[in-house]
Amino acid sequence: MPAQNISNHPAFARFMPFVFVFLWSTGFVGAKFGLPYAEPFTFLLIRFLLVIAILLPVVWLMRARWPKTWAETLHIAVAGMLVHGIYLGGVFAAIHHGLPAGLSALIVGMQPVLTASVVGALLGERVTSRQWLGLALGLVGVGLVLGPKIGDGSGITVVGVLLALGALLGMTAGTLYQKRFCTGMDLRSGTVIQYIAASVLVAIAAFSFETRHVNWTLDFAMVLAWLVLVLSIGAIMLLMVLIKQGEATRVASMFYLVPPTAAFFAWLLFDEQIGVLGFVGFGVAALGVAMVMSKR
Repeated sequence: MPAQNISNHPAFARFMPFVFVFLWSTGFVGAKFGLPYAEPFTFLLIRFLLVIAILLPVVWLMRARWPKTWAETLHIAVAGMLVHGIYLGGVFAAIHHGLPAGLSALIVGMQPVLTASVVGALLGERVTSRQWLGLALGLVGVGLVLGPKIGDGSGITVVGVLLALGALLGMTAGTLYQKRFCTGMDLRSGTVIQYIAASVLVAIAAFSFETRHVNWTLDFAMVLAWLVLVLSIGAIMLLMVLIKQGEATRVASMFYLVPPTAAFFAWLLFDEQIGVLGFVGFGVAALGVAMVMSKR
């Protein structure tokens, strides 16, 4: 079956959002594993350059369509700087400055609220009362899972919170910008352009604020390989397909499941306890996502 027909199949639309949630949630774990070996913007610069080195030959071999105008190229580049540069840069820098990965996921998990609040004016999409209720339930679920982490005060700094808020704004703006200006782009060539633009952004930050020292170990190489192949290529391309096919609010609602899933991975790998309240939050968040994504 051709790839385009597969992406339009009902089963793809039903299950791929949850595959994306699983893959995207591992990014917070990967950041926690990898940041002891490299500074955040240096880490991301290496990651982005590796992605470009892998994707560029593929794009040439597949003869993917490149943008026909400079305006189209600029739109794609702006979306890339928002989604990859500002969002990932903010998350990695926040964790590097002591913000717990779970709390970072919680702050970024508020993206659907911002998306729903501005989507009507920007994109002309109607957000129903059922979707608003689903968005509220999703936020409650995220709070139940990760709320207890806020009160302990360990590692939380004003700088870390501000960086996470910057990541939240970057991803929200990037999702809306992608939907508004870049839905017609070729996912292969467009992804390369976006990573090139994001590389310029994080390179400026790395050369301005960091020593760029990297402690090359097997653990760091394995984390880097996962983030490059699975996250930066696999999950991002899947996200672009989902944004192209669905309404911005419904796509953004998937991020409600990322913090609970990230909390589960943190429990599994770092023995961070979830508790009964956290499991209740899983159910509430899942119900909220279902209400936002449901067409009926």
